[in-house]
Amino acid sequence: MNKLLISASLLATVFAFAQENDTVKTNKIDEVVVQGYITRDRESVNKMPLKEIENPQVYNIVNKNVIKEQVVTSFNDALKNVTGIARLWESTGRGNDGGEYYTMRGFSLQPSLTNGMPSLTNGTLDLAGVETIEAIKGPSGTLYGGSVISYGGLINVITKKPYQHFGGEVNYVNGSYGLNRVTADVNTPLSKNLFARVNAAYQKQNTFQDAGFSESFYVAPSLKFIANDKLTFYVNTEIKKSESANAPMIFLNRNLPLTYYSIGVFKDNYKKSYTNDDLTINNTTFNFQASANYKISDNWTSKTIFSRSNTKTDGYYQYLYDQSNGKDFTRYIADVGGETNTTGIQQNFVGNFNFGSVKNKLLVGLDYFQRDFIQGGTGWIDYGVVDIVNQSDTKAGVLTKSSVDFALQGAGQEIGHAQAKIYSAYISDVVNILPNLSAMLSLRLDHFTGKATAYATDDSKDQTTFSPKLGLVYQPIPDKVSIFGNYMNGFKNVDPSTVQITDNLGNVLSNELRYFDPEHANQWEVGTKANLAGDKFSITASYYSINVKNKVMGNGTNITQGGEVDSKGFEVSVLGSPIPGMNIIAGYSYNDSNVVKGEEGYPGHRTEDAGPKNLINFWGTYKVQEGSLKNFGIGFGGNSASRFYTLNRGNIGAFPLPSYIIMNSSLSYTEDRYSIILKLDNIANKKYFSGWSTVTPQRLRTLSLSLNYKF
Repeated sequence: MNKLLISASLLATVFAFAQENDTVKTNKIDEVVVQGYITRDRESVNKMPLKEIENPQVYNIVNKNVIKEQVVTSFNDALKNVTGIARLWESTGRGNDGGEYYTMRGFSLQPSLTNGMPSLTNGTLDLAGVETIEAIKGPSGTLYGGSVISYGGLINVITKKPYQHFGGEVNYVNGSYGLNRVTADVNTPLSKNLFARVNAAYQKQNTFQDAGFSESFYVAPSLKFIANDKLTFYVNTEIKKSESANAPMIFLNRNLPLTYYSIGVFKDNYKKSYTNDDLTINNTTFNFQASANYKISDNWTSKTIFSRSNTKTDGYYQYLYDQSNGKDFTRYIADVGGETNTTGIQQNFVGNFNFGSVKNKLLVGLDYFQRDFIQGGTGWIDYGVVDIVNQSDTKAGVLTKSSVDFALQGAGQEIGHAQAKIYSAYISDVVNILPNLSAMLSLRLDHFTGKATAYATDDSKDQTTFSPKLGLVYQPIPDKVSIFGNYMNGFKNVDPSTVQITDNLGNVLSNELRYFDPEHANQWEVGTKANLAGDKFSITASYYSINVKNKVMGNGTNITQGGEVDSKGFEVSVLGSPIPGMNIIAGYSYNDSNVVKGEEGYPGHRTEDAGPKNLINFWGTYKVQEGSLKNFGIGFGGNSASRFYTLNRGNIGAFPLPSYIIMNSSLSYTEDRYSIILKLDNIANKKYFSGWSTVTPQRLRTLSLSLNYKF
């Protein structure tokens, strides 16, 4: 049944895997079973075995099969299959927070978890080692803490694990702008109880602009050791080295009245990079995880995880900043260096038992997390002016590595170190009050010490936080339809700040170091989940409301705590395989985010990291099942976003980025061991933008050819 892999892959993507499947098992699945087998159950989402339909939280899954079928070569393109996610910033490569920024449910976030453990990067994530990507919606502080996730949710990458026989595949992608990508996935038994798997990738591509490129190498060896029928060990390692020349981000002035009112002048500069391929930045990422899964008894299991991650930055980071005269942007540049190290230790016990006549699924966990950020490199200098009206650059002739190095000699150095330690304990119990009615009761105790961000000058006072999570699920038709509600909490530790104490006349009397309480976000949500038409369709629809309080507001030396943000909206995700060979992924989200209390200019306006109010994603495929065109397939889909304000303040103005509709298509042919896919992205060659107080042109039309061979 290898001939069904392409059509089956999207079905599997849409509903994920309820259990690990190797290639041999997939080959033996009957066609009817594949077309009718729909599940998205993920133990990793709640750190306990829980069916998706009995989970009071919303999540979306993208797995390796949809990545392959859509010829996806970037993490951003993979996330375009998730309802309600849009990218705000591309990766800058800079230290501490150089990874890509996205928005979900009105709040910015970065991909920061691998297999449920913190795993930070200053660059981009490679997809070669990805089994699934989990987008878990809403503030999730109860199970995941507050240090590396967002109030809107989190992105968790599940890596490929070894299986128990020899197999693998190789893939080559050639595409527009010099794209060349080679990946390999090899799995082999080393002994009766020891299995190894290695994933590797090499990729190089230029940008659509007049300068800029990226080149990376990725390798991910992993081991599985079955000590006995109760104890299994996993070891997973990832190493990625990349070099890129990035176009500087274009920042609108955030302090003075706007002097731009339409996107036209930025469209005129769409292919202008205002950089040079000599000005590169290097990012190295190393992740290590080791886990032990032990079956204590028929009702209890233990999972112990140790993780280490290291991400480094070395090279040039630059940006353009608006001079507020309607045409000029100053270039700021530094030779940046930085290193972030994390250590995580997690112990989870999961029980499945009856207390009297009441069924319980209980999770008890302990968590330790340490993050160290080391900052290095030069100070900042201004290096030329870019005139976007006349498309000129005062440093056009000397925008080279040697010239920039010479100019940076007098810039001094920026050196800093910030450490944070977090000790946590959590408990979560899913209680079946009735056979079709369950309640989730969860609580986290979190103790923080150190600096909450890399830019802090003083340690925070030790902060202890409670984070609750409550859920209720009623299944009027068991395993087919559920109605759910949840109350969830998220939090963020806040650094102290020096503030000025003034008299009634505004005279400064003294300075004092002011400490702040943690911010808190509370969400309530109601919705429904359904598996319909003989499990050929899965639908999730929900309405949510998130309120954030205790936000620090103000700037400079006038900082107080008391800001408030409301973010509410609804989402619908439809996943299905209505007829043999056809698979559908579709989603719509609406978000209304508003600053209730904040510093001047913000209240009454949509938050700038909320992105578009309306987002639509769709992808559908059909593979011919019989006749002369058997094994040929076609795919079509795209993404749409409404107009949104990248800068949005009452005191300086608002700048809109236009709405867009981007359409993509594919043609494929699949045989037992190989597949050929031709993919066209951005069919209409549409110019469109993303941003977060920035204006960033996005990729134009590309054509890619994927050749895949399985063994």
